[in-house]
Amino acid sequence: MSSQNPLQDKSVLIVGLGMIGGSIACGLRAAHKNLVIKACDRNSEALQAAVSDGVLSGHGSIEDLCPEADLIIVCLPPLALIDALDDIARSAKETATITDVASVKSEIQKKVDSIGGDFALRFISGHPIAGSEQSGYHAAIENLFAKRNIILTPASEVNQQCLQLVNEMWRSLGANVLGMSAERHDQVLAATSHLPHLLAFGIVDSLVKQELSEDIFRYAAGGFADFSRLASSDPQMWSDIFVSNSKATAEVLDDYIDNLTALKKAITEKDRDTLFSVFAEANSSREKFIKTHFNPRTTLSTTDELETMNVKFEIEPGGKISGKLRVPGDKSISHRSIIFGSLADGVSKVKGFLEGEDALNTLSAFREMGVNIIGPENGELTIYGVGMHGLKAPRKPLYMGNSGTAMRLLAGLLAAQSFDSELSGDESLESRPMNRIANPLREMGAQIKTDEDGTPPLKIQGSELSAINYQMPMASAQVKSSILVAGMYAQGISTVVEPAICRDHTERMLAGFSYPVVQNSETGKSELEGGHSLQATDIDVPADISSAAFFLVAASIAPGSELELTHVGVNPTRIGIINLLKQMGADIEVNNERLVGGEPVADLLVRHSQLKGIEIPEQEIPLAIDEFPVLFIAAACADGETVLRGAEELRVKESDRIDAMAVGLNALGIETEVFNDGIRINGGQIGGGEVDSRGDHRIAMAFTVAGLRSSSRITVNNCANVATSFPGFVELANSSGINISIGGEQS
Repeated sequence: MSSQNPLQDKSVLIVGLGMIGGSIACGLRAAHKNLVIKACDRNSEALQAAVSDGVLSGHGSIEDLCPEADLIIVCLPPLALIDALDDIARSAKETATITDVASVKSEIQKKVDSIGGDFALRFISGHPIAGSEQSGYHAAIENLFAKRNIILTPASEVNQQCLQLVNEMWRSLGANVLGMSAERHDQVLAATSHLPHLLAFGIVDSLVKQELSEDIFRYAAGGFADFSRLASSDPQMWSDIFVSNSKATAEVLDDYIDNLTALKKAITEKDRDTLFSVFAEANSSREKFIKTHFNPRTTLSTTDELETMNVKFEIEPGGKISGKLRVPGDKSISHRSIIFGSLADGVSKVKGFLEGEDALNTLSAFREMGVNIIGPENGELTIYGVGMHGLKAPRKPLYMGNSGTAMRLLAGLLAAQSFDSELSGDESLESRPMNRIANPLREMGAQIKTDEDGTPPLKIQGSELSAINYQMPMASAQVKSSILVAGMYAQGISTVVEPAICRDHTERMLAGFSYPVVQNSETGKSELEGGHSLQATDIDVPADISSAAFFLVAASIAPGSELELTHVGVNPTRIGIINLLKQMGADIEVNNERLVGGEPVADLLVRHSQLKGIEIPEQEIPLAIDEFPVLFIAAACADGETVLRGAEELRVKESDRIDAMAVGLNALGIETEVFNDGIRINGGQIGGGEVDSRGDHRIAMAFTVAGLRSSSRITVNNCANVATSFPGFVELANSSGINISIGGEQS
């Protein structure tokens, strides 16, 4: 694999040596001492100063410098940029990469499209979310972009080498590279950047025109200075921005005017309650924004700050489930779509992606390793694969949040890379055992260090791996997948034999990406040979059966219920919850079965029926390993007793799920008996009370479902992590008939 710096031996031209252009030049010079950096600008003093500072190698006109530049960075206001593109297109050499820094994208992309040809394929539009109210080269800051976000908005068809070059340029400046469509970018920036600047300019202008303006400014306090700070920005640039992004800005301005009118009405009518409600919600939202996006531990995850909040679910008793709904995309498949899409040759498009924290942390990890990913936007991603050997060394530990799947699969991948890396997680993940994957990977030659008790963080030294023939002591899709991912890089044929059936999403997706893999369902053997490549493909992620399980049980236990769940993944290795509920007497129809991207999908119709207790067959355990918390709720509502044995893996999930569920059920009046590897549940009347989810999202959602059959209110504590696996759960539960409200207090 190549570790060569893509910027090595390149010539860079910066068109417009203002504050942003100057900061790029200074940052590139600090990062690449021998890089040829030249600039064009009307300000000859700025150019001479940059040469004197040792930042620029030279300067001149667009016509003279474009033909020799490998990377052209256009740092002009939007309208000036649009005017300059024709000259740049005429002068640039055929292999040059062109990018920009403008905060408006759609109008610029229209201009690029009108030029067309190979120039359009080599133009990579970008926008650094960084700046200052100061302008000009004298305001340039060498580390302006360090730990700041840069949004790339490439067109649907671009030259991927050009895209990678721009990505590496921003990475070398310390930026976090994100991706959006041009239209979405302009909508978001209109609300978060353009509108605040417009208001700052507007309020200062309004006060200047008042008769008492002199006194207003004389006695203005720090609050006015803070709010009006944005009005010190470059008037020329912001005039261009508002003209270029007029549609999106006007739309968000209309919404703001409506809100302002409502506030004026509340003030006029002295409606203190309305004012307090608006201000309190705004205050809370801003605090969450600051904690989420300015958290020094991780700027891309909400898990850490959620752990300081005891989010409570309050579930009122009774209700029935009805309607038609589609739950979010399958988390297991969402993780794998990012992993294999990133390693593929070509561009993969994903629909139905789960926009939960766990999957987003995986997405962020691959962005940190140099992969360009656009989205997610309404569950859609575009992944520009870098190939099997194209990942870049991460500049910081890769944060996996609460996801054991992501950590274990990435451990197998990173063990075979040419760079060192570290995988970390939240408090829950960092208490979970990792030697189950670390030990077989070590047998392949991996160098992985865990804490003394075999838990994360994982410190991985990239190594050459050899194939393995591994007999898993316990069925685990995560262990199997970790070995198979490592096996793609190993010399020889790696074989994994599972003692019982477990999920085969990895094998199915590898086949979808044209990587040869052999499965034998009769022997439980999966094998592949290292050294092949992945070819990009499109993926339609089915609805997650683990998420659907909560509603399958809800409709089964609540009298009068009838619910249709659409586009649910019914992979044979995942349908244990359907099999077990049917054995208990559930009324579930599997309709409209079809294959989508190699994964079986169906619509599920479920009606209420009286359930009966069963002894859970051991062969079904791996097929329902994540669904047992809510299945225990079904057992609590069933006639007779339900017995589970041979499920010791439940002890080492996000929590000890056997103990957590037993304690919670006991608190609600249900009799249980706990074993080392299972539980006995005697069906009965669920009472009200307070239970602790122990920060485990599946425990929290399971006890939410219990409210349908409880005699009084159930309070579930520590529910913040529900957002990691099932965004929108509370809203969806309410819409289907569960009476749930949410609250929280600082811990």
